[in-house]
Amino acid sequence: MVVATAVAVARVITGYLDHLTVERGLATNTISSYRRDLRRYAGFLEAGGVRGFGEVGESDVAAFLVALRSGDDEHPPLSASSAARAVVAVRGLHRFALLDGLVGDDVAAEVRPPTPARRLPKAITVDQVEALLDAAGAGDGPRPLRDRALLEVLYGTGARISEAVGLAVDDLDAGSGVVRLAGKGGKHRVVPVGSYAVRAVQDYLVRARPALVTGRAVRGALFLNSRGGPLSRQSAWAILRTAAERAGLADLADLSPHTLRHSFATHLLDGGADVRVVQELLGHASVTTTQVYTLVTVDRLREVYATSHPRALR
Repeated sequence: MVVATAVAVARVITGYLDHLTVERGLATNTISSYRRDLRRYAGFLEAGGVRGFGEVGESDVAAFLVALRSGDDEHPPLSASSAARAVVAVRGLHRFALLDGLVGDDVAAEVRPPTPARRLPKAITVDQVEALLDAAGAGDGPRPLRDRALLEVLYGTGARISEAVGLAVDDLDAGSGVVRLAGKGGKHRVVPVGSYAVRAVQDYLVRARPALVTGRAVRGALFLNSRGGPLSRQSAWAILRTAAERAGLADLADLSPHTLRHSFATHLLDGGADVRVVQELLGHASVTTTQVYTLVTVDRLREVYATSHPRALR
């Protein structure tokens, strides 16, 4: 084993970045981020009197994390997510040094990256959803019928945008009121679809889709673009943005097709649905992922309590 105290920190960093570039094939932007974070780490160690890589202790790595979050004269404090990225780079560096025989133990293994604050999903109100749907279906020709059907499916099933645009005509069983969605990892799930969405899809299939079909093969795709091909995710985004502008909702922050999925889950929980049922409908592998929506409904409960209970005022 190489005597680690004799190996300069900069030399280990160079070897690690070469490893990431050549053997791991990481993207150029990722390598640039790692290089920037590790240069700051090397400067921090040097300022603390550490010269050889083997002199680095767990306390040095932990102190670096503190420095990232608190900032200094040259660097502003980093957010939890940015600091976590830097710590991940440092942990990778130390693990590389261990596997390469430069050190006898991994002093960064127990220093955990900070957990970013959980960002609550943004849901819109039922009235806003209805305004959005009405705006999507306004106008003449096949496109409004298609656009209304697409947004009805997104809100009525909680489907991801990729799941919705990937639907085939046969995936929706109007008689049974269910739709078969192809989720992440090739996993399929069957979820109920409401009468509003079923009716919108049927109107689209009868009155609009035939006008969009061209001579090119569409392989049974449900939602088609103006050239007869399957609708893309980018086109679905454009449909939502146009509907939002027409509905006067363009000022809503972070409005996206995923907003309808968030709203689907939040409105179900507001209506009394069990969180595990919502988990199944959304196709979440873990109920922990779904439970973030319960935080949204708790906020709503607080509002109702504060405005309704005679002893809530302080």
